[in-house]
Amino acid sequence: MGYVLAIFLETVAQIAWGGSGAHGNQVPVGSSESLAVTAVGLVGLWIGLAGSVVFASRTKGTRSIRTDFGLRFRPSDLPVGVAIGVVGQLALVPLLYLPWEAVDHTLSRRLSQPAHRLAGGYHGIDLAIIGLLVSVGSPFVEELYFRGLLLSSLQRRLAPSGSGRGIVLVVAGDGLLFALFHFEPLQFLGLAAFGIVLAGLMVKTGRLGTTIVAHAAFNAVTVIALAAGHG
Repeated sequence: MGYVLAIFLETVAQIAWGGSGAHGNQVPVGSSESLAVTAVGLVGLWIGLAGSVVFASRTKGTRSIRTDFGLRFRPSDLPVGVAIGVVGQLALVPLLYLPWEAVDHTLSRRLSQPAHRLAGGYHGIDLAIIGLLVSVGSPFVEELYFRGLLLSSLQRRLAPSGSGRGIVLVVAGDGLLFALFHFEPLQFLGLAAFGIVLAGLMVKTGRLGTTIVAHAAFNAVTVIALAAGHG
């Protein structure tokens, strides 16, 4: 639902700025028009995901997202989450792709293409805006949906006791669905692995605080690398 809404709003924005179609390809990359189209698409996606969370809480939960899905933070979430996100981006993902790097020397460049499509053409304040959207907005909403609503739903069905083989299936399934959601086949392995890490964190802590910070740090590393590349 969120993806469909994102495509619809992107298309409307494209038309409004003189383009046609979706995904921001018909307006100049890095322009203010492209930034607006990208932002509208992200907001559409967030409305769909967050709307599902709110709807589930109101119809099947306590009507409190904090209670139903563990939207709680502690001071320790910041250092722990940042460490997990940075290690995930700079160590876990490269390690997973290391065997293929030896036979495909273009792999690193192709792995970075989605990030460049999203934020690579922006500079200055525009890059800062995209950075906030990607490093704050997306992690918050995606964690609410994937580690909040989706993981709790899987746990109710596959591991109601909260332990055993079922919880392994819950964590793995949540990570795989997280990767599928991004529609990036080449990046699937890295996204699935990091999604599994986040799902495991949620199961262990029962809170979204650490996973949101970790997800934000994971994305922020990419944004910072793009910004450094412009310097």
